[in-house]
Amino acid sequence: MAASGTLSTFRLPPLPTIREIIKLFRLQAVKQLSQNFLLDLRLTDKIVRKAGNLTNAYVYEVGPGPGGITRSILNASVAELLVVEKDIRFIPGLQMLSDAAPGKLRIVHGDVLTFKIEKAFPESLKRQWEDDPPNVHIIGNLPFSVSTPLIIKWLENVSQRDGPFAYGRTQMTLTFQKEVAERLTAGTGSKQRSRLSVMAQYLCSVQHVFTIPGRAFVPKPEVDVGVVHFTPLTQPRIQQPFNLVEKVVQNVFQFRRKYCHRGLGMLFPEAQRLESTEKLLQLADVDPTLRPRQLSISHFKSLCDVYRKMCDEDPNLFAYNFRDELKRNKSKNQEKEDDRESYGL
Repeated sequence: MAASGTLSTFRLPPLPTIREIIKLFRLQAVKQLSQNFLLDLRLTDKIVRKAGNLTNAYVYEVGPGPGGITRSILNASVAELLVVEKDIRFIPGLQMLSDAAPGKLRIVHGDVLTFKIEKAFPESLKRQWEDDPPNVHIIGNLPFSVSTPLIIKWLENVSQRDGPFAYGRTQMTLTFQKEVAERLTAGTGSKQRSRLSVMAQYLCSVQHVFTIPGRAFVPKPEVDVGVVHFTPLTQPRIQQPFNLVEKVVQNVFQFRRKYCHRGLGMLFPEAQRLESTEKLLQLADVDPTLRPRQLSISHFKSLCDVYRKMCDEDPNLFAYNFRDELKRNKSKNQEKEDDRESYGL
């Protein structure tokens, strides 16, 4: 593969178009896998430009499919491109690109949700977290079915500085359904504000860089597509473990139309719910009548910090799940009902 210290200028030789590749290998998008092909190389070039300067960069592309974005990345003079594709039907077309770009493209038949990227690129690329981002980038046109679980997984990796972020503050440029892109970037008070907004923004600078109309894809999805760029922050805006932040945020947004105290109350067992919820809100200095979408990252920081102290005081609190308590209560009520029936009451 290309050495990390050598600048290179590279352009792919003339190749069949993506549409011709699809015909040649008889490729069809599988609806169950929410696959949609982007055939317009002007748009794939634009996605790659939004990732930043890729000259001599090491790029990890997820879900390359027939290779549209793959071509644009290779034409950006990268040092190396690693693609991970789960669908074996696309491997021959990608191999054609590899043959046209000797030493540039590495193909892995695998699943992005389980692939271990942390050892895929040279150790010399690693940077201290506080330094500028490494010359490593993640780019992908993600199938809608995996985009949300994948970004949550990668955000957890950001918080732990492992996986793709073992190299430092690796930047990501990814596609999502437009609605998901809007949620990821929604500010305080926005109707699109959600769990994803908070989880992404407490860890990363997040930008919705442009929108691609659905008609640009084959087959045409029912929604437009947003391209989102992520740069991990040098310091997370909430200094608590990822799973604790996620639990607080999830509980708040499960009752998104209610006052925030409703969801926060579900962090506590029923017997102490009112008292503990009042204590949490009071110590965090958060108005209990704010709606979830009105809570800022600063509000969530205060809530998470206070909840962490309460968990430290009560070691069993973090493991509490209100759904488990509901199930137990329902089971007890059913047993009582059965007893009443057995005694003819």
